[in-house]
Amino acid sequence: MTATPMGRMLKSVGPGGVILRCMSSKEPVDATLDATDARLLLELVANPRATGVELANRLGLSRNTVQARLSRWEASGVLGSFERRVEPRALGYPLAAFVAVVVDQHQLDSVVDELAEVPEVTEVCGMTGLTDLTVRVVAQDADDLYRIAGQILKIPGVERTNMALVMRELVGPRTAPLLDRLAGSS
Repeated sequence: MTATPMGRMLKSVGPGGVILRCMSSKEPVDATLDATDARLLLELVANPRATGVELANRLGLSRNTVQARLSRWEASGVLGSFERRVEPRALGYPLAAFVAVVVDQHQLDSVVDELAEVPEVTEVCGMTGLTDLTVRVVAQDADDLYRIAGQILKIPGVERTNMALVMRELVGPRTAPLLDRLAGSS
């Protein structure tokens, strides 16, 4: 198998929220962050509703410094979407699974486009290794999961799939440990 960059941001909205961007054609994020940046980002992770003034007061920075950094990070892609994470369970989708998808390389873009149209698909990542895509899906029950798996298999260009049911999310999406390291906290 070859690497399969997806080349764009996926913006489909389904029961699990907006499909997450794993890879895109955007310029690489400027990751030149210092310890002050890390402290500010940690505070923002801990208190996502904090205002610029509150962040400045908590960290002993000027409001202008905080606002300039936040603006720079938004423009450069350091800060992602400010959307709240809605749990699919609360929407009636208690099951989650990862589907490993092998794709005809000539149809990769159209497969990704089709996956973005499936409401239960909450994330698509281009992969290296034995599979081309890893797709996170949510389902209402086992029958619904079976239906979704069949829907994915029917997409032209999908050669085969392998599914793994998520039993429990043990560590959710996070960046705080990386920010702790950068800030010199650990």
